[in-house]
Amino acid sequence: MNQSERIRHMSTKELALFGMQNIAYVKHAVGNGEPGYAVHAADGTQISFFTSREVALVTVRQHDLELLSVH
Repeated sequence: MNQSERIRHMSTKELALFGMQNIAYVKHAVGNGEPGYAVHAADGTQISFFTSREVALVTVRQHDLELLSVH
């Protein structure tokens, strides 16, 4: 079965999770009483915390994650 056929036969749950391991977002947060930026997986799980937004963004890209904007 090729990739297109596999996608067509995915369950609703599989389709909802498709590609989620490749997506991350960065948001302002407080960690240990210090302001900074938290990196989250697509499901909302916090992956890491940085004091610099730029470092957070670069880290996401270095790990080949797709950075999404969340409002």
